[in-house]
Amino acid sequence: MMAKKKPFLIVTCAAVVITAACIIYLSGKNSSSDLEQEATGEQTTAALAAYLNDSRVELSKNKGAVYELRLLIDDFPAGKQVTSLDADIRIPNMFDVDGIEPNETNLQAGFITFQLVEGGITLQVRNDGNSAISFSNRDNGKELAKLKLKLNRELTYEMNEEIKVNKLEIGYSDKRTEAYDVSGAAAQASYAPPAAAIGKLPPNGNPVVAHKFGADPYALVFEDRVYLYNTNDAFEYSSDGSVKDNSYSSINKLSIISSDDLVNWTDHGAVQAAGRDGAAKWATQSWAPAAAHKVIDGKDKFFLYFANNASGIGVLSSDSPVGPWVDPIGKPLISRSMPGVEDVTWLFDPAVLVDDDGKAYIYYGGGIPEGKHEMPNTARVMQLGDDMISVVGEASVIPAPYMFESSGINKVDGLYYYTYCSNFIEGVRPDGPPPGEIAYMVSDNPMGPWTYKGTILKNPGHFFGVGGNNHQAIFQFQESWYIVYHAQTLSKAMGVPKGYRSTHLNQVFFNEDGTIESIDANMRGVEAVKSLNPYKRTEAETMAWNAGIKVESVPALGESGSTGLAVTDIDNGDWIAVAGADFGEGAASFTAWIAAEEGGKLELRLDSPEGKLVGALDVPSTIGREQWTELTTWVSGVKGSHHLYFVFKGKPDQKLFVLDAWQFNR
Repeated sequence: MMAKKKPFLIVTCAAVVITAACIIYLSGKNSSSDLEQEATGEQTTAALAAYLNDSRVELSKNKGAVYELRLLIDDFPAGKQVTSLDADIRIPNMFDVDGIEPNETNLQAGFITFQLVEGGITLQVRNDGNSAISFSNRDNGKELAKLKLKLNRELTYEMNEEIKVNKLEIGYSDKRTEAYDVSGAAAQASYAPPAAAIGKLPPNGNPVVAHKFGADPYALVFEDRVYLYNTNDAFEYSSDGSVKDNSYSSINKLSIISSDDLVNWTDHGAVQAAGRDGAAKWATQSWAPAAAHKVIDGKDKFFLYFANNASGIGVLSSDSPVGPWVDPIGKPLISRSMPGVEDVTWLFDPAVLVDDDGKAYIYYGGGIPEGKHEMPNTARVMQLGDDMISVVGEASVIPAPYMFESSGINKVDGLYYYTYCSNFIEGVRPDGPPPGEIAYMVSDNPMGPWTYKGTILKNPGHFFGVGGNNHQAIFQFQESWYIVYHAQTLSKAMGVPKGYRSTHLNQVFFNEDGTIESIDANMRGVEAVKSLNPYKRTEAETMAWNAGIKVESVPALGESGSTGLAVTDIDNGDWIAVAGADFGEGAASFTAWIAAEEGGKLELRLDSPEGKLVGALDVPSTIGREQWTELTTWVSGVKGSHHLYFVFKGKPDQKLFVLDAWQFNR
């Protein structure tokens, strides 16, 4: 019969000095006769072992955070009276011992005493009068006690320390002792700061994406979403592996991103526009795209214009703003053989306007004929055919002062605005734009004549400390006007400002007299025009910020032989984030579609990579790299509007898993 239980008492102690001690009295002290009745049967010959329930303890940086480890042991040998248990446990000095909770279901003893010593604690389990104690695996968990460790400092750097049971032994009534095997009773307590964001730092909106470059941006608005088309800048390398200056000669792809809120951007990958594997095999390069939408024969049609270096302009077509794209004519849309372009130095940088009457126009050109830097006369406009893949008539000159490149076109309140980048020729310019700035002209007809008005955007070097050419596109989205342009901010942050450019976004304001206010280019960007709905399935490649990851083509979920995009190259500490997720009254669970490599954990945190943890999804390594699996976990404590961070945890120096999409559930 079990002895009558005392009221259960738990005492916790904080480690202040190494001579401190704490006694924890158990609730059910047994009589010696009770334990003698339990200690019957055959003696086991198997080696006794002690364990910790986890081999890894991942720490946050926060001072005061409490971590629990369970000390597990095999049953005491049958047929013997155990009167004592002693253990030496190594505990790193960044922890205070916040308490030890004995498992009273398994352990029958009077009290646990622990004392702080240099490098950890000593632990003693006894009964009053040195009578027998008992440990039996009654809850099938083998738990002797729970160690509660409190972090006594804020962690600011990567660290890896060991919590280890150095010794655990039991003493018998005949004064003999027996040691447990403690080789498995160790846990690595590690802290790895989240990967650092590069180029685009929260809460900034610029550059719009930071996991890749994107230059010469052009905007198309379709069905409450803005699509940005970019030159696909990518690093070029020397034979020694160092990054070279961007030569632009190998660029034969265009990239597409889109957003419905102007802060969270979805990567739609690259368009193989030119080259042997491209849609337009006659072209060798694809630079500076322009996009247009038109309803033809009752169907939405999309057109993507691009420059084949500076020798001509091609066109691709699609039934979707993100492709797939085909070359409908198999040759340049605009070439030097056409009337009116003979004196154009560079046939590139197209811009397209579909007017209110359905007629469309293409604007392009650039360069400086020798001795004509003040009035190069190398900008052109032509009417496009109704099919958008042919031209009508002859090109007309746009007399843009100090023209260099980057045609842009907009219609606002009945006026046509032609924008361009001025050239870099030094000297006094009493009547023209300063070097490398975005200037504009106005007309009441899409073909001109044009009146020069001034400049609206200074060179990127003025704002960001790194110069280069400038390229712009202005667009209207939900009643407001915006400008996209490029700057070398990301490559500068990476330490290689060598011509690799990234798209930025800022707001534009038109005055009542038709002039445009000077634009303040900055890293802050623009405000979101709506909240993100976390209860709608969201592709993982939709992001506001990120660190350490890539977006790559992978086998598509549930579609044999097809491919899609997913977040890849995930290492321990990497993360992605979306801005302004509105959880309303709260979420109950979280689902993700994942293919595992090593496996690991996906942490859900609010407002920063080390913010409030509201859920964690375990990703087993058994899933496999080629197999997509839907995984779900419960979440708590998330309601209202927050920036949402997906923080990836797992073994260091291992690729953990691939993330395809996610969704919260009410």
